[in-house]
Amino acid sequence: MYHERFRGSHYEIGWRWGAQLFKCGKFLLDHVPFPISQERLVFAEQCRPFYEKWYPEILEEIRGIAEGQNVEPEKLEAVLFGMYCIMPENKCSCFAFQAGGQVVLARNSDFLPEYEKLSMNCIYKFSTGGNHFQGNTTAYVEMEDGVNEYGLAIGLTSVFPKKLGYGLNAGMLLRYGLEKCRSVNAFVEALRNLPIASSQTFTAVDRAGTAAVIECNAEKMEVCYVDERQKYVSAVNAFHLNEMKQDRVEGIDDWSSEERYQTIRSAFSQGEIEDAVSFAMDVLSGKHGFLCQYDRKAGTDTVWSVIYDVGSKKIFRCEGNPSRKKYAEDDRFTF
Repeated sequence: MYHERFRGSHYEIGWRWGAQLFKCGKFLLDHVPFPISQERLVFAEQCRPFYEKWYPEILEEIRGIAEGQNVEPEKLEAVLFGMYCIMPENKCSCFAFQAGGQVVLARNSDFLPEYEKLSMNCIYKFSTGGNHFQGNTTAYVEMEDGVNEYGLAIGLTSVFPKKLGYGLNAGMLLRYGLEKCRSVNAFVEALRNLPIASSQTFTAVDRAGTAAVIECNAEKMEVCYVDERQKYVSAVNAFHLNEMKQDRVEGIDDWSSEERYQTIRSAFSQGEIEDAVSFAMDVLSGKHGFLCQYDRKAGTDTVWSVIYDVGSKKIFRCEGNPSRKKYAEDDRFTF
């Protein structure tokens, strides 16, 4: 996993990073795991007006990267805007809960192991507005999980879309939340107003103790909060909330999504949790059942695992599969 610190305006951040890679002979378009097809180019063109209206800063960052890489911005937009929409691949697990004063978001990022070394942990600090945040990603400007300076932490799982829309995709929506929202409720409200292109879940917690799972697509959204009756929330790669179940797509390879969901459910049925972080580590590393025990030789694996303990203001990350590697605390980002 690469580690980067970004400072400045969105354009400056993009240009410096793109130029740095170019100088080292590294070209982003050489590492895209799919062809930049006409379908993707057309889809990105249809989505672009929504980014111009709702998230113009991200277009500036992409333009900066493109100019630093000496490529057309449209090529990068075709790569980025179609993610989680056209042939979605990420297969992840999330859960959130409260225990002993700790408020925790835990997530495994499951992806193609040949791209494991291209994943990136990054810290953003803006000079032109926007919350500072730390995030993890396989797609540069998009984020798959992260926490911002106000203690809002969010993780996503992709869901195979029954229908596509035009708008922002899962990774962009998550980053929007980190950059522009301060609480779970503010993020939920933002999602109600933003145009959504993809199908996904978001699991979110904040420092006030609010925790929720949000299932949404281009047409609708449903939210479930942790409360006295609902002790935890969880998400994998299929919808489980009542209103969203009808938008499930059956018969696809979702990397044992339902088995992972039942593992999390079983783990929370086994009694009181003494230490939230230790419990989360055990679940994510497969000690309560199947969650990350993929056959790497078959081209599936957990490429990183992360725990955001926003109650204690701590981050723990395992850079690789947590059944084989250890977690380490990351204290570089203050929130």
